[in-house]
Amino acid sequence: MKIIASLFILLIAVQLVATDKAPITVKNSTVNNGVVIVTIREASKDYELQCNQNTSKCTAPKPGEYWMVRLPENYGLYDCANVDLYSQSANPDEHGQVLGEYCISEK
Repeated sequence: MKIIASLFILLIAVQLVATDKAPITVKNSTVNNGVVIVTIREASKDYELQCNQNTSKCTAPKPGEYWMVRLPENYGLYDCANVDLYSQSANPDEHGQVLGEYCISEK
């Protein structure tokens, strides 16, 4: 019985993490002294994404529609709230191609 309860709790935890995706709009991207800065809009709020240009998971996306997935606390490359960015055609639930990993802050 303990095994079934543990599996059920694990399944719920995985689903909670996986559902933290949101459609976003990239408004613009700039590069300043090796830092990529991306301005986005999610649910009528503006945010800023930042990453270090010399890392493998850092791109300057073109304006358009994307999926953003918030990573759990203490996951990711940066010492902040981390997010992964996916193209609109990718399925983040199936771990599609990540366009970049960023630190997110409210604007």
